[in-house]
Amino acid sequence: MENNQTKTVPAKNIMYKLKDKWGVDSLWQVLAILAVFTLTGSTVVYLRKGLFFMLGYTEETAMWLKVVTYVLFIFPSYQLLILVYGFLFGQFDFFWEKEKKMFSRIKSLFVRKK
Repeated sequence: MENNQTKTVPAKNIMYKLKDKWGVDSLWQVLAILAVFTLTGSTVVYLRKGLFFMLGYTEETAMWLKVVTYVLFIFPSYQLLILVYGFLFGQFDFFWEKEKKMFSRIKSLFVRKK
């Protein structure tokens, strides 16, 4: 009979892997970064619900309209909030570098190289 147990990775190992991947100095920084992601995501969900309610969006609202609204309002809000929370948790530089890299990639989609 085969042993079909799933291999578990202790949380401590995951934390060290994230520390190395993100190039931060301590596990406290990893926890702060994870807290920033958590708070930003939760805040954006809250903002989206409020915005969609204020705009009168319902289940019947066209999906394309919801997507356009999301891209125009919620996505930029996320980018701003992640920097604000990053600042509050002492991780602004980490998130600023990630933002610059992301916007550089987005820009490369629209700007042709000569």
